[in-house]
Amino acid sequence: MQFTTTGKILIGLVVAALLGFLYYKFAPEKGQMSQETTQSYASPEPSSSSSSSTASSDNSTSVASDVPAFSYTAPEPVDGKLKGVVELGASGFNSFIVRIDKQKNWKLEKADFGNSLVIENMATEDDIRIGLKKYIAGMLDYGVSGRDIHFVVSSGALKSETTPKIIAVLKKMTYMVNTVTPEQEGKLGLNCVLPAEFESKAFVTDIGSGNTKIAWKTNGTTASLEAPGAKYFEKGIADNVASAEVSDKAKQIPASKTQLCFIIGGVPFELAKEVRKGKERYTVLNAPDAYKPEKAKGKAGVNIYKAVADATGCKQFVFDWDANFTIGFLLGLP
Repeated sequence: MQFTTTGKILIGLVVAALLGFLYYKFAPEKGQMSQETTQSYASPEPSSSSSSSTASSDNSTSVASDVPAFSYTAPEPVDGKLKGVVELGASGFNSFIVRIDKQKNWKLEKADFGNSLVIENMATEDDIRIGLKKYIAGMLDYGVSGRDIHFVVSSGALKSETTPKIIAVLKKMTYMVNTVTPEQEGKLGLNCVLPAEFESKAFVTDIGSGNTKIAWKTNGTTASLEAPGAKYFEKGIADNVASAEVSDKAKQIPASKTQLCFIIGGVPFELAKEVRKGKERYTVLNAPDAYKPEKAKGKAGVNIYKAVADATGCKQFVFDWDANFTIGFLLGLP
């Protein structure tokens, strides 16, 4: 049978109508269809293992972990006097303006950390003088008396070739330059960072670039030991050798003093930045294994941190954002 063009069109319309009728009669309702489609293509919720993997593979320094809180408020100075100190460290300048009262209560008023470029640009005596005058002028403008500005050279910086030049210029400017041994530096750090009420159960670790100082107090007497610093790799010291030496020193801390560690220094400063809450003064660090630094100094510093933690069994390391061994030096002045 042959159909005309009009007949073919009519047959097509009838077939289309029939298919439409069958679809609306037997297909699932629109709301149900939409829900099923959404469920089929929704992304699954990440599991705890997958979220942990994501956290550890990004560029952050630290993988989040649960740490116990630390609650302590340092006493405020009453009618304190402003004093300033500039630390010449192995990696740069740090400067501090502190208010101290007669009872040796203190408060950090102003700090300037990690000015490595100052040292790097000190090629000549004039460069050194200009850099130092900048620090001195800033303290004078803040209200510190010229005779209350002090310079302290860290034990690690004494090994630098630039340090003698800086000391010579300071002396020409009639400033007193104070040098300290590693043992003295450890004791000064403890005097600054360890509150009296924690002396019976805590110790102090200061991880500097040139060396690490570990200190504690027993019956009013301070013990201080030196170990490799966070730049030990520049001296050709292997990680396991540095770790073993740090561990050997840390094991000498009395067990009763290892409930808590107050930790300061350049690498702890970087680690604390990862977990600091607001402007808190005291930040509890994550466990050493939670940190994945990329740079050599950071890796070495975490290696030292881990060695101290493993050797002592200490689970709580508290970074003090205001403390520095040079402030301990100021506290020892009349």
